[in-house]
Amino acid sequence: MHSSFRWVRNFVFVFAVGIGGHVVMSQSGDRVVGLLERLSNAAGPPGAEEPVRAIIVGEMKPLATEAIRYDGMGSVIAQQRATGPRIMIDAHMDELGGMVRRVTPTGYLSMQMLGGWLDQALVDQRWVIIGSKGPVHAVTGIRDIHVITPEERTRVFPRESVFLDVGAKNAAEVAALGVEPGDPVVPDSPFMVMNGTKNYLGKGWDDRIGCAVLLEAMRRTASMPHANQLFYVATTQEEVGLRGARTAAQVVKPDIGIAIEGGITGDFAGARPEETQVKLGAGPGMFLYDSSTIANRKMVAFTRKTAAAKGLPLQADVVQGYGDDSAEMQTMNGGAPTINLVVPVRYTHSHNGIVNRQDFDQAVELVVAMLVQMDAKTVQELRDFAPAQ
Repeated sequence: MHSSFRWVRNFVFVFAVGIGGHVVMSQSGDRVVGLLERLSNAAGPPGAEEPVRAIIVGEMKPLATEAIRYDGMGSVIAQQRATGPRIMIDAHMDELGGMVRRVTPTGYLSMQMLGGWLDQALVDQRWVIIGSKGPVHAVTGIRDIHVITPEERTRVFPRESVFLDVGAKNAAEVAALGVEPGDPVVPDSPFMVMNGTKNYLGKGWDDRIGCAVLLEAMRRTASMPHANQLFYVATTQEEVGLRGARTAAQVVKPDIGIAIEGGITGDFAGARPEETQVKLGAGPGMFLYDSSTIANRKMVAFTRKTAAAKGLPLQADVVQGYGDDSAEMQTMNGGAPTINLVVPVRYTHSHNGIVNRQDFDQAVELVVAMLVQMDAKTVQELRDFAPAQ
């Protein structure tokens, strides 16, 4: 959620293994876990989504009925059917990250943060810089407790004081690694299944978990009857202002918009109940309000009715300090009823987030059920604001 091509070949090779439409299994033999692992591990900060796009296009190609298109921001638009109401299903490809800002004479690098990072999430973390010669590992250093003053020991270090250490002793050694200002930076946090549970740890769940729901829903609707033109859209640069959704929605001109995002849980130690009520493992959710949009009330009712008919749990939340792509879809084509559906994520906007498999599976079921039930009459009713006679 929001709050140069010289490196592309190495970028894609290292971070997007198993693309091109080939089914890649996890070590457990679970195709979905394999997909989640590839999406989470792929590097894709805002404006540098190439590896994620390669995975998504490889999955979409066999499922689309029309040629896949791209807008000028790099968002992917895959279509099923060419007649009926235009339904846009959206998830964003980019994750929180950064780019190299400056290289110091002593070989350290400052970083321009991209997206809504907390300063306390930046210190003493591992990162990967995507340079012209391939990935370069780095760490954001931390001042040593043996020299820091007592007053500073409990203080959050501001991002301006955080530098990337790549092991170089001068700027020439940094250049020899193929690193220069403007190179993308992403968290180094590999995917893992947490101790044999159905909880999955990784980076970028905002919004790779939404991308996975998008792909699994598309896989199912490819063989199901429905009355709509379904536009499955993977957008760019959401974390820096919903930019890709704006241009993609201009292309699609949706009658209805469904955004799929990572939600915010309130079930971790130290959480404050007023901030969010969503829990991990309690099913998919929907946002009634966030800082960028107010959900269409008829879409909210339709979502609740669909979930109830399918026996699916559905959480609802009102969250401040959050924006999502439905805000842009909502303003297109004379205005489109929209809803933001979420898969709960614990610890968003950090190196290590947690998602639950049951939440994911139920989110896919909910999205598919909504798409199959929509037709011209339903869409017209959702778009009808005339007062009752």
